[in-house]
Amino acid sequence: MGLFGFGRKRRKGQETAPSGEEDLTAVKKDVEDEGSSERDGGEEADDGTRGERGVDHGPWDSDDEDVIDYDDYLDIGALMLPFLQKSELRLKANRETGQVLGATVTYGGSSLELEAFAAPRSLGMWDDVRRDLIKANPKAKEVDGVFGTELMLPVTLRGKELMTRIVGVDGPRWMLRGIFSGPAAQEGDEKDVLDRYFSDLVIVRGEEPLAPRDLIPMHTPVTPLQRAAARGDQEGEDQAKDQIPDRPEGPFDSDQQTEVKTTLSRGPMFSEVR
Repeated sequence: MGLFGFGRKRRKGQETAPSGEEDLTAVKKDVEDEGSSERDGGEEADDGTRGERGVDHGPWDSDDEDVIDYDDYLDIGALMLPFLQKSELRLKANRETGQVLGATVTYGGSSLELEAFAAPRSLGMWDDVRRDLIKANPKAKEVDGVFGTELMLPVTLRGKELMTRIVGVDGPRWMLRGIFSGPAAQEGDEKDVLDRYFSDLVIVRGEEPLAPRDLIPMHTPVTPLQRAAARGDQEGEDQAKDQIPDRPEGPFDSDQQTEVKTTLSRGPMFSEVR
């Protein structure tokens, strides 16, 4: 299993790691090695390349041939979210329509805001979006990071200037944007954990026709047990409970909360961090 308790096995007959929480030191080294390879021009020790999204690393598309097993992930529509101990999920929604507009995962003193957008079939969007953000935010600075070219952007909140890190990943007909705030915007254990979390996400684009930069629809959370119950898969439910002792019914511990934060309107597409 991985840092997040479960959901780390790959398909195509690859082995599933033993159950239990992965040693954080090993996870930190893994992420640091990946980030170092990216900063050195994407080189890996074995074959000279960092590898391809959807084959060697995520975030994943639900239709990737080598997508990790996400049966135990929380389903919010556009995103399948892995289990992360001691985390909290908040959804923001339109007060009038109830439409879910984004998700924020908090871990320690850090947060990760997630949104998945429709993209052209043959072209990625992150380069264009990044240029738009730099144009609108003169303080934004491009840096090489774990996920390629990222943006560091200071923002003012309650009179204090805080640093955010904006990451974009292009996939097949989608772009995933993550805004890391708090310690995860720079260096340290929380950055390592949330970087790994971001890499383990699975995007479900669906077949609905959407214009580029439209949000891929999200919905309120559906747990693995709820999905199994909807399928009438009682045997699958029992097996899932037996495989992971003390596992919560979903991706969060029982003492954590999932709440819906409402707003009157969504606002401009990429202006939330200005």
